[in-house]
Amino acid sequence: MQMLLTRRSSRAAWVVLGAAVVAGCGGVAPSVAVPPPAVVDSATLAPYTQEESPSAALAAALVPDAAALSIQEYPVPRGSRPHDVGPAPDGSVWYTAQAAGALGRLDPATGETHHIPLGPRSAPHGVIVGPDGAAWVTDSGLNAIVRVDPASEAVEVFPLPAGSGHANLNTAAFDGSGILWFTGQSGVHGRLDPSSGEVAVFDAPRGRGPYGIDATPDGIVYFVSLAGSYLARVDPTTASALVLEPPTPGQGARRVWADSAGRLWIAEWNAGQLGMYDPASEAWREWRLPGEGPQPYAVYVDADDAVWLSDFGANALVRFDPARETFDVLPLPSASAEVRQILGRPGEVWGAESGVDKLVVVRSP
Repeated sequence: MQMLLTRRSSRAAWVVLGAAVVAGCGGVAPSVAVPPPAVVDSATLAPYTQEESPSAALAAALVPDAAALSIQEYPVPRGSRPHDVGPAPDGSVWYTAQAAGALGRLDPATGETHHIPLGPRSAPHGVIVGPDGAAWVTDSGLNAIVRVDPASEAVEVFPLPAGSGHANLNTAAFDGSGILWFTGQSGVHGRLDPSSGEVAVFDAPRGRGPYGIDATPDGIVYFVSLAGSYLARVDPTTASALVLEPPTPGQGARRVWADSAGRLWIAEWNAGQLGMYDPASEAWREWRLPGEGPQPYAVYVDADDAVWLSDFGANALVRFDPARETFDVLPLPSASAEVRQILGRPGEVWGAESGVDKLVVVRSP
């Protein structure tokens, strides 16, 4: 396995203070009730075989009725092309303004946004909020991991090691020890130790394709490969990736998210399916999304253990209830919205509408 290392140095890491540029994109779009969703029963599939735990039963009772949900869009500066979104603890919402080379920040209370430039040639892809409360960005243009301080909005860059090549960085997740792991579609996965600034890059199985990544509640990191069509579990000591084969060949595993029980939920782009892998039983399940030509892109599991997907084929957000095995289809207000990533906080599920320069949120009562 190839491994390349770099450490943060005074030359490699740079800080920009006071770099916020006010974009002046104010005005809050009105919140509207979600149209009556199409509810699709998956009873024709094999029954869910895992014994339901008390937490799963509680989650089933807590999943809000789709009719009680509301949906709202927030415009961001024209040409931003927001790719990923990260709701912050202070109530603001980070988003990667991929076409602008910046990290955006939305105040949902006012609708105001501003952009924080990340540097020349920046093309940020993913953003998450770390254990330190900062925004952590995978920047394909810089070929680096970027940290943005939530208070000062100072920018710190952690370049990938010299000689590692262009990784085409995608997304990131923190493990149980506070190490940041990331994927690169060029065929790598890697890690960053925030305490030392050390970055390491490793060859991923089967070459190009690593895309979505997440950690289970016990801190184990998994990623999926879009081109390789697999789920992989990362060994935190050796950084080796164990391939776990979904039942459908060539399904195009695009994004992955863990639920509270440690099960991994996967958006299968090519197959139009939602996949689930249970590490405890090593069992797989798959469900086809409703409608003609579904294209599930993003996946996220909310605090109630409901599974959310964005469906390019239906231009909708789709919610799956694992206990009842039913889908709710929530059409998006804007045509061709292209939600490429979903993240949330209690009572809110956020998406980045890259096709229309907006963010969208679904709120539950």
